[in-house]
Amino acid sequence: MTAPRRIAGLSEIAARYDVILSDVWGVIHNGRESFPEATGALARFQTERGPVVLISNAPRPHPPIVEQLAGLGVPRTAWSRLVTSGDATRALLAPRAPGPVWALGPERDAILYEGLGLALAEPGDAAFICVTGPYDDDTETAEDYRERLTAARDRGLVLICANPDLVVQKGDRLIPCAGALAQLYAGLGGQVEMAGKPHAPIYDLSLAAAAEVRGAAVDRARVLCVGDGLATDVSGANAQGLDVLLITTGIHGAEFEGASTEAIGDRLAERGLSANWTMPDLVW
Repeated sequence: MTAPRRIAGLSEIAARYDVILSDVWGVIHNGRESFPEATGALARFQTERGPVVLISNAPRPHPPIVEQLAGLGVPRTAWSRLVTSGDATRALLAPRAPGPVWALGPERDAILYEGLGLALAEPGDAAFICVTGPYDDDTETAEDYRERLTAARDRGLVLICANPDLVVQKGDRLIPCAGALAQLYAGLGGQVEMAGKPHAPIYDLSLAAAAEVRGAAVDRARVLCVGDGLATDVSGANAQGLDVLLITTGIHGAEFEGASTEAIGDRLAERGLSANWTMPDLVW
């Protein structure tokens, strides 16, 4: 695999693409504030080239995430559509109604289940599990759930993971996500199903959204995925055969700080991954 080419700004490659699928957390905001240069670059692409679809592993359907973006100062001109892991996960949950489901996650994620006809249950009474994260991601880790997940595995429960991310950057901290719990469950021998990045369902929804905005079919060779997560953004784009712009100051910032493009390429190759382009932060 060849090393990605470092670019100074999105403007260097924008003419190659008609659509951008952009990650959200770590690329355009850090959970506390938005990144004006990044959102400005996406707005410029929308004006000059085509639609930007935000593709997020947030475990909730997209309406509350739209509100969150506005609260963080992300301008509406920076994107056309937003597709979340929660949107894709609801398609996995609906056929399992009425459940019941052990809804493992914070209260803020309850919207994921609204309108699906699913009954909620304690772990010992559930027919399956859906995890959106720890109950308290400020204080808990996946290990706090080992005993309860072991018991669920012994009962043969399937775990649906609404957010494949292991961690997310919140300001200057990394906090655990649903993916860490799913990883533990799989390690215990439990069965896990996922719909968010890097899995196909969320890309199918995102490309369909881009085609709807364009009013025309999308040429996959002219789609650029922008992201900072190797296991999600890069892996997912690679699996879909889509070009990748890797942002190196996000979730893997400590690993890539000061690294040459050759070193970045080597670290990607070690994971069986590749990227076409790289830059520290998304700018025009």
